[in-house]
Amino acid sequence: MVTTVPLQIPGIPGGPELLIILLIAVLLFGANKIPKLARSSGEAIGEFQKGREEVEEELQEMQESGSDTSDEDSEDTLDLEEESTSSTSSGGS
Repeated sequence: MVTTVPLQIPGIPGGPELLIILLIAVLLFGANKIPKLARSSGEAIGEFQKGREEVEEELQEMQESGSDTSDEDSEDTLDLEEESTSSTSSGGS
């Protein structure tokens, strides 16, 4: 026997609650401003997604280039440490 469970997520308003929220929004903002608000919200979400994708691409590029040059960076760091220790010991005498 298969039983189905209705999908109800606590905290998210259902059908009647959404209608009440929509009615309040129309009363507050007016019917003419609702499409403008929705359009500007959609544009803002689109810009946010573009920015997020750009950051993800930059991070991916940094990871790829970081793995290629990690050996070179560690050698450069060792060289700089050796130079700094030799210059401080000879400079102090």
